[in-house]
Amino acid sequence: MRTVAAAAAVLAVIAASWGGYRLFAAPSCSGTVRLTVAATQEIAPVVKSTASQWVDTKPRFNGKCVAVDVVAADSGDVAAAVAGQHNSVLGGIGQASGKMKVPDVWIPDSSLWLQRLRATGGQDWVPADTPSVGRSPVVVAMPQPVAATLGWPDKKLTWADLLSKVTADAKLRTGIVDPSRDASGTSGLLALAAAANAAGDATGQAATVAALRALATGKATLRDELVARFPRATDAASLTSSLSAAPLSEQAVIAYNRTQPPVPLAPVFVDPAPLPLDYPFAVMPGISGDQAGAARALMVTLAGDAYRDKLAKAGIRAADGSAGGGFTAAKGTPLTPSPAAKPVDPAVLDRVLSTWSAVTLPGRMLTVIDISGSMAEPVPTAGGASKEQVTVEAARKGLALCDDSWAIGLWDFTNQADGANDFKEVVPIGLLANSRQDLANGLGTIQPKLNGGTPLYNTMLAAYKAVQNNWDPSRVNSIVLFTDGQNDDPQGLTLDQLTTELKKIMDPNRPIQVIAIGIGNQVSEKELQTITNTTGGGTFLAPDPAKIGDIFLKAIALRSAGTR
Repeated sequence: MRTVAAAAAVLAVIAASWGGYRLFAAPSCSGTVRLTVAATQEIAPVVKSTASQWVDTKPRFNGKCVAVDVVAADSGDVAAAVAGQHNSVLGGIGQASGKMKVPDVWIPDSSLWLQRLRATGGQDWVPADTPSVGRSPVVVAMPQPVAATLGWPDKKLTWADLLSKVTADAKLRTGIVDPSRDASGTSGLLALAAAANAAGDATGQAATVAALRALATGKATLRDELVARFPRATDAASLTSSLSAAPLSEQAVIAYNRTQPPVPLAPVFVDPAPLPLDYPFAVMPGISGDQAGAARALMVTLAGDAYRDKLAKAGIRAADGSAGGGFTAAKGTPLTPSPAAKPVDPAVLDRVLSTWSAVTLPGRMLTVIDISGSMAEPVPTAGGASKEQVTVEAARKGLALCDDSWAIGLWDFTNQADGANDFKEVVPIGLLANSRQDLANGLGTIQPKLNGGTPLYNTMLAAYKAVQNNWDPSRVNSIVLFTDGQNDDPQGLTLDQLTTELKKIMDPNRPIQVIAIGIGNQVSEKELQTITNTTGGGTFLAPDPAKIGDIFLKAIALRSAGTR
């Protein structure tokens, strides 16, 4: 068979490249090369079985025996461990469990995890060459009677069709596994957002927000939680009151249907095809040369017809998209090989996940905007609009993402912004259900003050105390600070005094995250980082103020990494 021949050819190359490796039995071992492999749950049994058969052939590497320990692990948990190993955090994932260790080889369900880690500064944390060892298309899972009303399996559904139904059809109950934690959710969200963005800037943002809010009503943290919401009876009442549609992997649909539920699911293939789960084989940095060589030799065993058939029995396709023997195919399911999907633009991935976080994670937030004289400077890349204007516009767009359950307040600050005070409360913190128009009007009053300075430290302490009052345990409590300069108030607090005062009043049981956004190239990154390292949160820089909108979204998304 072609696949067997290909596997043999690759194996020959590996044997030549890593001298000393051989598959036949040797009289004794000079030691043991041990590999830990963490594979996502659905493919782990296949990998474990294949690896066990390989180890039974007594492979040697440089005279050493090979031992492989394959464990099933949630992709998000491993990603958190990898980030935590480098003192970083992935948005929406949070801190790693102390029980999860970074493996020698990682097989997550999607390359999206590797891409997200690289985007956090982890270019050296994960390898660039990660061949796929399986594939599962991402589909829209629907109860078969519901899918039939949309023309399944004969009619092809587009994401534009689905977008209009998600945002306008109250009868269609949609859901999603949190896309910050689930790759199939991420893939579906990217496809839906692309359809919304095709409508144009303003219309596209409105459509995106509407779709995200509709999906958020049926959001689940875990896949099992989501699929439990599909109908458990065939009567009309059950069908209309249960989950109608959700992006899931084809494998998840197959696994669900194997339980013989009263209402089977239809895996609806929607055009254009979203990113599939591609199960990349990642040999993690930092392992020994022998381990790396043995890992790549193991990878060769994850090919060929026998492995392909094992995947099929688990409801997973081969890496090229073809299906092995025993694959359970639903009506209208394409089974022929297909080209590998192109990676998503990192900026698009970041924007979509950040928007999701901003829309779906209600918060209590005080926005504090610098109105010092330098904020009047024009931004060439923004058509000559001032730094103040691009900042206010970013805040307006951020406001549009927040639903009425948010609580938001607005301050501005400069020397004597409000009488003797260096800050002014423009709008007090309150529910958007009551204050949305007040905030819109308040943003319209934000103007730079000629010759105004930047009393950053005094303002920061006052803002922290203000958010601490009436701290809300049901929300992420935060301060978002926009500034284009450094503290220049000789009569005010020093940086050491500020951090000392913050430490005195901080309460670990009532955390407040500070998100500092530096605008332009006159900002002191060290100054802002000292503050956010003290309080928790993060510092973001916008050397080109025209990019502040995307940076604001990214900053808001950071809230999901902290505790409430």
